[in-house]
Amino acid sequence: MIVNKNINRGIKNLSFIHTKHIRMVHHRVTIIGSGPAAHTAAIYLARAEIKPTLYEGMFANGIAAGGQLTTTTEIENFPGFPEGLTGSELMERMKQQSERFGTEIITETVAKVDTSVRPFKLWTEFNEDAEPHTTDALILATGASARRMDLLGEDKYWQQGISACAVCDGAVPIFRNKPLAVIGGGDSACEEACFLTKYGSKVYMLVRKDHLRASTIMQRRAEKNEKIEILYNTEAREAKGDGKFLGALRLFNNKTNQESDLPVNGLFYAIGHTPATSILAGQVDLHENGYVKTVPGSTITSVPGVFAAGDVQDSRYRQAVTSAGSGCMAALDAEKFLSEQE
Repeated sequence: MIVNKNINRGIKNLSFIHTKHIRMVHHRVTIIGSGPAAHTAAIYLARAEIKPTLYEGMFANGIAAGGQLTTTTEIENFPGFPEGLTGSELMERMKQQSERFGTEIITETVAKVDTSVRPFKLWTEFNEDAEPHTTDALILATGASARRMDLLGEDKYWQQGISACAVCDGAVPIFRNKPLAVIGGGDSACEEACFLTKYGSKVYMLVRKDHLRASTIMQRRAEKNEKIEILYNTEAREAKGDGKFLGALRLFNNKTNQESDLPVNGLFYAIGHTPATSILAGQVDLHENGYVKTVPGSTITSVPGVFAAGDVQDSRYRQAVTSAGSGCMAALDAEKFLSEQE
């Protein structure tokens, strides 16, 4: 009995020490994210001997660590890889480079932040009810996710014919000289449809309304392009194929109430993206579309010491290389901020 009491007492003491250790966690720079922006920022900071901590998340926003690139197959437009590589391979290499220079990578999802006072506070899903971790500077690189249609068959043919980025995936061999479709009626849809005419044999624009929402100049470009056919009052209902690749779309005409099949080998969504800013509500200034506001030409946000990089603040370019570039900017901005504080 005496032994058992001593064991119990020892366990309690160890628990106390462990809890106390968790409560004392502090970082100089914390990066939230796992894509090109996050890892590029980490590489620059680590090489500057700042020893950043990166929270890569655990299926944050429903996406594996590595961000949107992990849902992309072939990447042929990232400099330095002439033979191309998959999105997962590129992100794994970036992660290895981050770790090589001493970045601490934690596979937990940040659930809440408090930027009202410095040091900033953050809680993960595992310690949401415990004392927060603290940090002197914070880099937000949480990214954005493409809006999906939740079509029947969408999950089966995602990245096997269905994509949300024409610029990223349009040149992939499975789309070359094949009929393609774009869903959307705004500027992005017109732009992506025009881009896809370089590779596809024909491009259909599926527009739910009886008109385009795009600017006049973009409408004209789409309408005058001989390889583009605009199908108004048209909604996609189902993605169909051979079980491996997309082969057709089941369409519904909301004016005639008729259904038909359209043979296409590629479907591209151009209905917008949703930035991962839910944990930032009320913390930093956001644009009306939810993206983080930054000072033009920098990654500086409305809160001194908080920086934003990558797709969470970029609603226009949304490319791996531009995200990496803004990650570099965030690291340099954070380093300058810390040196000024010291």
